[in-house]
Amino acid sequence: MSVNLLESADDSLRDRLLRIQETISFACSRSNRHSSEVRLVAVTKTLPLSIVRKAYALGLRFIGENRTQEIVEKYGDGSLFRDCPEFCLHMIGHLQTNKVRKAVQIVSAIDSVDSIRLAEAISKAAEEGNRTIRVLLEVNTSSEPQKSGLAPDDVLKCAEAVLKLPSLQLSGLMTVGPNVDDPDTIRRSFALLRNTFDSVVRELNPPHWSVLSMGMSGDYPIAIEEGATEIRLGTALFGERRTA
Repeated sequence: MSVNLLESADDSLRDRLLRIQETISFACSRSNRHSSEVRLVAVTKTLPLSIVRKAYALGLRFIGENRTQEIVEKYGDGSLFRDCPEFCLHMIGHLQTNKVRKAVQIVSAIDSVDSIRLAEAISKAAEEGNRTIRVLLEVNTSSEPQKSGLAPDDVLKCAEAVLKLPSLQLSGLMTVGPNVDDPDTIRRSFALLRNTFDSVVRELNPPHWSVLSMGMSGDYPIAIEEGATEIRLGTALFGERRTA
């Protein structure tokens, strides 16, 4: 499979990154925040390793991938980790329990934990590999049946269970905003995640609880206004992708 970017020159990537940084700063200013409070996770699914290296050279340290097979193929030999010591790889897509072991051997963070069973599998694999994995609980804040994620009312129970598991650092929540054009609907989804996040603080006060991962290329300014500390950008950063 060959993957093409509509624009792939280094200058184009740099220009997009600068525009994104300006948008982040503007969204932060509207909500009395500082841009340093927002971490950008660059989503590189289907993109070659050469693009990942270019992103790293531009200062992007956090990379998100959606599929375990692609993670193994692109990063399994360890060369990128050797060449780029500050590189941090996030699994942001749905993770099947039978693929946990492969993912845990490579990634630093799994941002899509949607069940206690999955958390237990990650914990077991991480402990066996003498690793600590940062995890986020994925929450379905739009009640869309096709989406993965915990119901908001189930988050507290799941968080309480995950906090007891070894080799996991439970750090916060993640959601995918609704695929709609109405900004108010999107905003309500993100506000629900923030409120759920705050309820966990009140009830459990986890020691590493600091991450609100919400906002993608089409809605990240709204997410920032609603308190996002991590945004996941693919198209906005790398352009549209097409496969042939």
